[in-house]
Amino acid sequence: MDADLRGTQSGLLDLRRHLAPVLERVPEPEDWWSGPRTWWAGALDVEGLALGSIGALISALAALDDARGGATSVRGVSTSSALAAASFDSIRQLRVNGAPPDIWAPMSGFHRTSDGWVRVHANYPHHAQALMVALGITDPGQLDAALRERTALEVEDAVRAAGGVAAAARTREEWVATPMGQAGAGQRWIRWSLEEVPSRPVPLFAGGLPLAGVRVLDLTRVIAGPSATRLLGALGADVLRIDPPHHPELLDAHLDTGFAKRSAVADLRDLDQLAQVRELAARADGVLLGYRQAALARFGMDADSLRDSFPHLAVVTLNAWGWDGPWADGRGFDSIVQAACGIGHLYGSGGEHDGARRLGALPVQALDHATGMGMAAAAVALLAARGRGLAGSARLSLIATAEELMRAARPDPSATATELPVETRRAASPYGELEYVGPPLAVGGRPLEYPNTPVRYGASPLE
Repeated sequence: MDADLRGTQSGLLDLRRHLAPVLERVPEPEDWWSGPRTWWAGALDVEGLALGSIGALISALAALDDARGGATSVRGVSTSSALAAASFDSIRQLRVNGAPPDIWAPMSGFHRTSDGWVRVHANYPHHAQALMVALGITDPGQLDAALRERTALEVEDAVRAAGGVAAAARTREEWVATPMGQAGAGQRWIRWSLEEVPSRPVPLFAGGLPLAGVRVLDLTRVIAGPSATRLLGALGADVLRIDPPHHPELLDAHLDTGFAKRSAVADLRDLDQLAQVRELAARADGVLLGYRQAALARFGMDADSLRDSFPHLAVVTLNAWGWDGPWADGRGFDSIVQAACGIGHLYGSGGEHDGARRLGALPVQALDHATGMGMAAAAVALLAARGRGLAGSARLSLIATAEELMRAARPDPSATATELPVETRRAASPYGELEYVGPPLAVGGRPLEYPNTPVRYGASPLE
């Protein structure tokens, strides 16, 4: 293990400490990481967040191996700086028939208001429509003029009320003074709800990967949840993702996170299809949820309802803004959380644009990917606890991950960015040839691989 990591036993690189409530002992694997300590070299320790979240998953896998009596031999699970960096930037490494994905819609991003900046998210058509309705415009070309007539907080309130996604760009001091910031500051990275249940052995296929035989139902979207299930699938789990027909996933997101799973569509408003999905949950080992809890509760598919119906089930869920406070059930994305909590100001260029300081963002969607790693770690830890008669749910949020990052020790300001090697794979898919990066783990010294490329979106049966 590199000396500069060996000396870091607390804070961000010790995210595995959050597994303690569900594990009898949190393993501390040796030599689980190699490579340079710094490569993005920014104002915050994003590298530590990436490595620490992956380290939490590696500890959870070691605990699962302990629970099985060492039957799966996952002691050799490791990562590296290069694997972590590439995985956290997977969508920008993706190529479809040689072409990169088109990540951002024209209206998405930072925009000037009458008194500052606001960040809006309009990648999904229904969010783009809500944005235009909130501002009273009919064409994206009218966006900037409409925003300059309003304050950032006025835009935030109007867009949120219309069902869209926006956040005023606040300084750190401004954010912590808000009720949302105060609620977020009190969030643990993983929030557990545990209870005693009849012990239930974890499925184990002889000679298989660590999660072979485990069934996972994926009701998440965008990056955090789907990246978690993508990795669980690479580790051997049988993963079925289900999306609603009326709000389909963006194709680029599907191609980035659709590895190692199947893809189905189900309308929970249809009682027959809802019954099918609940039957799948009854037979699953774990369910990951990424939709707003109020929306899921209407169908008995929120975390509490699922646990009441299926006490054996490991339920892991995430949201944007945490589980307390006025935005607890609000819409949000990684970029929006960054803007609201002060990261945008911290990563600003320092230059001026139309009289206002330019804002910036983390080098990658680190809140999404680190939260996804935490979800995977929580799911594996809950599986490890089953044999002890312990089950429950875990809740994570983008803002809790952001708070971990903001509380961590700041990197050396003299550090410079380093370009790490990126090893890509190529494989055929229903959408053409894909060039992509693999999972951020090696098992027994060999890189972990995805068992399949993304299938045709929504083409898998509900089984």
